[in-house]
Amino acid sequence: MNACIRAITRSAIYNGIKVFGIYRGYEGLIAGDIKELTTEMVSNTIQQGGTKLKTARCKEFRTPEGRAKAYENLQKAGIDALIVIGGNGSLSGARDLAGEYDIPVIGLPGTIDNDLYGTDSTIGYDTALNTIVECVDKLRDTANSHERIFFVEVMGRDAGFLAQNSAIASGAEAAIIPEDRTDVDQLAQFIGRGIRKSKNSSIVLVSEAQKDGMGGAMYYADRVRKEYPQYDVRVTILGHLQRGGRPSAADRILASRLGYAAIEALKEGQRNIMVGIKNDQIVYVPISRAVKTDKPLDKELIDVLTVLSI
Repeated sequence: MNACIRAITRSAIYNGIKVFGIYRGYEGLIAGDIKELTTEMVSNTIQQGGTKLKTARCKEFRTPEGRAKAYENLQKAGIDALIVIGGNGSLSGARDLAGEYDIPVIGLPGTIDNDLYGTDSTIGYDTALNTIVECVDKLRDTANSHERIFFVEVMGRDAGFLAQNSAIASGAEAAIIPEDRTDVDQLAQFIGRGIRKSKNSSIVLVSEAQKDGMGGAMYYADRVRKEYPQYDVRVTILGHLQRGGRPSAADRILASRLGYAAIEALKEGQRNIMVGIKNDQIVYVPISRAVKTDKPLDKELIDVLTVLSI
């Protein structure tokens, strides 16, 4: 997000537009924690993970009263357009504010889950993917010394982009993802394929979706212990490791392009849209469509992993 904030700030100033940073997201907007940004304030930030503007969950913004306070603070600061970087929740809030008040809102897709409709990639996704692959590579060193099944839980409660693609990139034996919800038992299918005798271990990437009150990896590990006791099982939950670290080059470039495009969209008079990227081209998607429509996972990826994991 820092690379994106930098791009927005410098693009705005280049075009003679004042730009303000709202600290701690919607919570800061309701509290009036707003400061004008300068080009110097975003210097030396493109390589930093996280966001210098901080972020916070804000229940109050979900209410009409909370959004009324937020809009009042925008008016007090003389702000006549709002750019929101975030995932489904953040962009849903932007949609609601734009629907109630006459203010142009531009959304930018910032989520490691890569689950926003209308864009091929989201800010943070590539960095998280590389982090997961690095972790799995290190787990292999331990796994190869034992005959075990390693379940590695990654983020993506409702979307399996991280699990599926990191499984392909790390050479994992399987991925268990929300999109593959069929009558087929994914665990039974994996076990049924057999664990190659030439392999000392198997690594399975699992999305964090809760099942029976447990995280995905714990749920499937518990089942293996009960249903397939001949296998030794270990669980690794990567958790917030996936959300930090220096952004990849791809993420820095994507964030910079989207930040620049957000200012261009405002100059064109665009409003209530999310700026995304499709086939390496900048696109505008209605915010309501971006947050309401499920982003499909390419089913071919499931076949790719199945074939290459034999």
